[in-house]
Amino acid sequence: QVQLVESGGGLVQAGGSLRLSCAASGTFFGLYAMGWYRQAPGKQRELVAQITRGGTTDYADSVKGRFAVSRDNAKIMVYLQMNSLKPEDTAVYYCNLQGATGSYWGQGTRVTVSP
Repeated sequence: QVQLVESGGGLVQAGGSLRLSCAASGTFFGLYAMGWYRQAPGKQRELVAQITRGGTTDYADSVKGRFAVSRDNAKIMVYLQMNSLKPEDTAVYYCNLQGATGSYWGQGTRVTVSP
């Protein structure tokens, strides 16, 4: 069983920064990519940023230039550095791991950006 545990969410003022972390544990094979999704109230879950095992990154247009995703393959961790936060970034952020055995999700960490 794969477990993903997120940390680092919280309340921040617009223009501030937060760093999210996600640690993966358990048994899985063929780790392809790790990343972050978010879901705001009344909206669908959307991709924020993703990084492959080889280091290729992909970002939502709305966060390009403000967010940076990184990973530690040895520790099986993924990070999301969020800068210049905006109220529209308010959402629950979910860690995701894609492997040969499936796609796994964390429980989510809430990020609230006040005006």
